[in-house]
Amino acid sequence: MDSTSKVGLLALQCGKTLALEVYQSAAGFYLGTYAEDKECGLPAPFTRESQEYWRTAAKASAALQSGSWTQRRNL
Repeated sequence: MDSTSKVGLLALQCGKTLALEVYQSAAGFYLGTYAEDKECGLPAPFTRESQEYWRTAAKASAALQSGSWTQRRNL
């Protein structure tokens, strides 16, 4: 499976098939999913899938591509 076809497992548990991508928060870069917010119709963070945070988007992307990250088990 290549990085473009990876989906968030926590999102799947919530009934959504969403692409796993790199996002940024105040804590750093993480792997997660976005979904449309029902109230405003705009994309919004849905799940943080990685336990880790990385200092750069490039490091998070490399972890996603290589599979060298830890999947969170709970929301």
